[in-house]
Amino acid sequence: MAKMPDMNTPLFKKGLAVRRAVVGADYVEKSLASMNQFNAPLQKLVTEWCWGDVWTRPGLPRATRSMLNLAMLCALNRPHELRIHLRGALNNGVTPREIQEVLLQVAVYCGVPAGVEGFRIATEVINEAKSATRPAGKATNAKPKAARKPGPAARPQA
Repeated sequence: MAKMPDMNTPLFKKGLAVRRAVVGADYVEKSLASMNQFNAPLQKLVTEWCWGDVWTRPGLPRATRSMLNLAMLCALNRPHELRIHLRGALNNGVTPREIQEVLLQVAVYCGVPAGVEGFRIATEVINEAKSATRPAGKATNAKPKAARKPGPAARPQA
């Protein structure tokens, strides 16, 4: 196998800063910790090219780039990356309402199954983000599962 690529370039450092700001330092550190001789060239490529070159261009704000990524990742059926970029979109100031609009657009242009999967994952990520920002011990408006009344029978789930 080839030797480890040089990760000490200005573009790698620039990309690493953006990557951490968007998807979170914890995620980036886990990715880097799992780096080995085989996948190191990919880490370098992603960090320099995606994050250091494209994400730092002045033509679009980060929130717009995030919304574009959400649509493309839904269209490509990449749920793992979609989850990561949903967190990034929220970090970039994209609102749940804007995410909803992006996913409706996906449903129309990429197919309802892509939209349904996008909404499912987005709901989980948005709820996780709300839970992470809710002060400890603060009650929610949700009823406990046992107290909920069942919905209409034989109703298909979207």
